[in-house]
Parts: sequence; structure tokens; C-alpha cells
Amino acid sequence: MKTAVRKEFCDAAVVKERRLVLGEVPMPVAGKGEVLIKVAAIGVNRVEIDQKKGDYKAPLGASPVLGLEVAGTVVGTGERVMALLTGGGYAAYAAAPLETVLPIPERLSFEQAAAVPEAYFTIWSNLFMDRPLAAGQVLLVHGGASGVGSAMIQLAKAFGATVIATAGTLERALFCKDLGADLAIDYSKQDFEAEIRKFIGERGVDVIFDWVGARYLNKHLALLARHGRLVLIDSRTKDGPALDLGPVMRKNLVITGALLRPRPLSEKKLIAGGVRRDFLPLLVSGKLTPIVSHRFPLAEAEKAHAVVEESLHHGKVVLIP
Repeated sequence: MKTAVRKEFCDAAVVKERRLVLGEVPMPVAGKGEVLIKVAAIGVNRVEIDQKKGDYKAPLGASPVLGLEVAGTVVGTGERVMALLTGGGYAAYAAAPLETVLPIPERLSFEQAAAVPEAYFTIWSNLFMDRPLAAGQVLLVHGGASGVGSAMIQLAKAFGATVIATAGTLERALFCKDLGADLAIDYSKQDFEAEIRKFIGERGVDVIFDWVGARYLNKHLALLARHGRLVLIDSRTKDGPALDLGPVMRKNLVITGALLRPRPLSEKKLIAGGVRRDFLPLLVSGKLTPIVSHRFPLAEAEKAHAVVEESLHHGKVVLIP
């Protein structure tokens, strides 16, 4: 007589009819070169909302469970770690490749640590990997009050850049100012291009970090200084004017686009090394502090998504299993 084998499961937020509900999924298994993490906190990202709605296709082989970053303890050793994932984070346990696992500085809570991987990997790979942001350069970041934006303001200032940030309300703009932005613009009431011109004159912006897309494209090209760089990590607007190639050629501009999640593990390993070398010491020393805006239990993941969608947060939204 055969004996039924009992499968092990763990709690997770699962997608049902494009909404998140608390359920169970098979316990993840750490494969070769991976560790199993008992999750203590989970960072929430906008791309996860897109995936839930069916507007974003996960990379081949990624877990069907949402979640790109977690903080917790390694099963078997108890080491406190934070990790970047390709999926599977909205659960009580997650398997992570060793290449994208970093130690948590003692001064950080699990919740603060969960705000680090996606933002810091994104920032290092786009602003420091190939053409490092230099002291004295001018950086424009849209969505400065978001998880990535709030981290970018702090990091850019730590490396000596002048930072201009935009936000959708006066309150969020003031939050950016408190984080160190040299100029913070409420784009709902101010023309950000005009405000930037007043602030920097004809100097131009050296780097623009953009997830708005087509609607701002030619404004950005006009604002960029000679040899300036436009970094696209998303495109929230599909409508917009045709690309004006004149400024691109006259000013020797560089336009780059990048997504973090589909990158091969070899590239993520390189990025993790840069974050460990350049950013981790600043977290250890207290020069950088991840900002946690809202905390929700895993069972209320849908509420967490609503906060991000409505831009009600100032920093990162996290889930607690």
C-alpha cells in the first residue's frame, strides 16, 4: 500500500481574478547556488501591480508568485539578508540566488532592508555602472517621493550631485526637499521645464532618470546639457510627440533604456558587487536610510497595491508575512 506524501506549503499572496488574496503555495526549494529565506519583510513595486493586472509578462522561469525583493533570515544559518528576486517574494519563504543576496547592516530593520534591493540595484546599474554620476553633475529624477526616487535623491547627494526632483503634490515635493533635493517641483501646479530653467539657467541637466516616457521626451532632450544622458526605465505614457533628433545630434546626447528583472544572473551579480562596494558602506555608516512609508500584513497586499497605485506613499511600501 502506497503512503501519500504530504506536500509542504507556505502562506503567500496569490493573484485571483486580478486581485491579491492570502493563500498557500508549495514551499520553495533552494536549488544549487541558492538560499532559502524565511521572509520578514517584502518590498512592493509598481511592476508587480502591472503583472497582477496582466499588463506585464514575467521572465521565463520566474515564480508565478509576485515579489521582487525580500528581507529575512537564511534558513539553517539565521543570517540576516536582503535579496533581489525574479519573483516569489510575496510569501513566507523565498528562494534567492546567492549572487543577488546581500547582508543587512545591523542598524537597519528588516522593513528598511526590504526597501533596498530593487531600488539600489536599479540606481547602481543605471547611474553608476557604465557612466558614473559624478560630483557637480545635475540629476533630474521624476517620482522623487517613490521608493526608488527617495533612495536616488539620497544616493546622488552622497556622491556630490545637484538633485532636482519632481512629485505630484506639494507635500511629496517637500518630502523630496527634506531628503536633500536641491530643487523639488510639484508638477501638478508647476511647469517643471520652466522651473528647472530658472534654477540652472542655460547650464542644462546632465542626467535625467525617467519612467514617464513619451509625453516628456522632447522636453527632456531640450533640458539636457551637452553630452547629457536620458535614462529610461519605464514608459507610463504611450502618447507623445515624435522624437526630435536635432538635440540628440547637436548635443551628443545619449538615450539609454534598461529593465532590471530580465537581466541575466551574470549581470545581476556584477550589479550586486557594485551595490556592495559603493552603497552598502553608506547604509552601514548611516549616511543613507531607506524610507518606509506604509506597512501592511501580507493578507492586506491588495491595500498595499492601492497605496502605490494612488501615489499615497512617501518612500517604500512593505508587506509583513
